[in-house]
Amino acid sequence: MQGPERNAVTTGSHQAIRTTGSHQAISGTGSHKTVSGTGSHRAIGKTRRRVAKWPIACLVLVALIGLGWLGWGWASGELSSRAEAQAASCAEGDASLRVIVTPSAEAPAKAAATRWNDAKTVVHGHCVNITVDAMASQRVLDALLGQSELSSIRGMPAAWLPESSWWISELTTKKPELIGSPPQSVASARSADYPYIGLSGNGVDDVQKRAAQTFRGFLTEPAQQADFAAAGLKAT
Repeated sequence: MQGPERNAVTTGSHQAIRTTGSHQAISGTGSHKTVSGTGSHRAIGKTRRRVAKWPIACLVLVALIGLGWLGWGWASGELSSRAEAQAASCAEGDASLRVIVTPSAEAPAKAAATRWNDAKTVVHGHCVNITVDAMASQRVLDALLGQSELSSIRGMPAAWLPESSWWISELTTKKPELIGSPPQSVASARSADYPYIGLSGNGVDDVQKRAAQTFRGFLTEPAQQADFAAAGLKAT
């Protein structure tokens, strides 16, 4: 034996042991055994443990169900809130607005009124329903000036849309108290500017005056302007 090393060899049931420093090596055949070591370490087989995936899948499913429930609850609440808000917006009830237009503007004006009514447009807490009557401008002016009975135009309208500003000038000059809001052109054609004007007088209340102004702005929006163009009138 030399140094710290020692060797022993056996056969049969004997063992062979070899050590180097703190390391050992044992080998054997048959009933013999072999043990090897390096330093103070041993070689030990390891088996990788697999993490089960089904608990994670369950957690994800539960989370998705929870998010879906919350989303449905939010959407349901949002729809309910909108429905309640829409119902509350007409808290003052219904109101009517009558507009007289020149015959050449009848089709686009009625199309605009239908669109307005379908949207249940609200003015000052009232759901305002608009009706449109087509009449010759001379007939309307005569009734407004008292040269004929108002009944000839079925009562006082809340707004008027003649084909020319000339008719508005005549009314402004002779009965300025009937002007409820300034005229505004909503279409045009050859020698015609189609001014829309809100009126004031017996039978026209504050809600109707405000609604008349709102409808004037409505007529200048793209959808309504397209209707005027379809009727052969130029958009403003």
